[in-house]
Amino acid sequence: MKIATYNVNGINGRLEILLRWLNEDKPDVVCLQELKSTSFPEKEISRAGYGAAWQGQKSWNGVAILAKGTEPLITRRGLPGEPEDQQSRYIEAAIDGVLIGCLYLPNGNPAPGPKFDYKLRWLRRLQGYATEVLELDVPALLVGDFNVMPTALDVYKPDRWIDDALYRPEVRHAYSHFIEHGWTDAIRHLHPDERIYTFWKYWRNSFERDAGLRIDHFLLSPAVKPWLTSASVRRKPRSWPQTSDHAPVMIELDIPEDN
Repeated sequence: MKIATYNVNGINGRLEILLRWLNEDKPDVVCLQELKSTSFPEKEISRAGYGAAWQGQKSWNGVAILAKGTEPLITRRGLPGEPEDQQSRYIEAAIDGVLIGCLYLPNGNPAPGPKFDYKLRWLRRLQGYATEVLELDVPALLVGDFNVMPTALDVYKPDRWIDDALYRPEVRHAYSHFIEHGWTDAIRHLHPDERIYTFWKYWRNSFERDAGLRIDHFLLSPAVKPWLTSASVRRKPRSWPQTSDHAPVMIELDIPEDN
C-alpha cells in the first residue's frame, strides 16, 4: 500500500497539479491538507479513480483522505478535548484494515501569543488521542502537515528558526513525546541521518537552493512499523509552475494478507 501526504495549499486552485501527480505516482491513499475551501472537487477526484472523505473550511485549513478504488470509512472528524474548536484540522478513516488519521497541525506564529497557545493545546489533545489509539492495538497512522521540525537535521540553518513556532523547544518536545510513547517517524526510521525536506518557501529560490524544512510526517503505530518498506519525498511536483510550497511525501507498506 502506497500512502502519501500532500499539503496542496488550495484544492481548487491547484486541482490540475494534484491530478497530474496522482496520475504519475498513483498512490493508494492520500492525506490532503489546506484545502482552503468549503467545496470539494468530488467529480474530478472520482474520475481519477479515488473515493474521498473530506472536511473543508472557508479560506483556511481543511483536510481530506483519498482512497484508490474505494470509499474511505470515516471514523472521526475533529479531535476530542475542545468541543468549541471549529477549525477543520483532523479527519480519520479506515481503509483496508488500517486506521489513518489525516491532520493539519496549527502553525502557531507569532510565538509567544494566542496562536502559539492554541498550537500547544492542539498538540496536547493529539497526544491524548494518540495514546487512546495505541491502546486499541490496531494498525494506525497519524499523517500530515505537523508544522513541526523535530530536530536540527530537519531545517536549513536552524539558528535562524530558534524563535519560530515550528521549531521552538515546546513543540519539538511535544513531537518527541509521540516517539517516546511508541510511535515511529517513518522518514527518520529509514533515513536516520539524511537531510530531507518537504517544504520550501516561495521566496529567494528556496527550492532551487534546497533551503527547506521537514514538517510533513508519518507516525506509525507499533503494528504498522514492521510493514514499512520505503519513505520518500516526491520532489518533482514542487518544481511545477503555480505549485504548492510543499512536496508530496509517500511511504510504502507491505501489509500481510492476513491483516
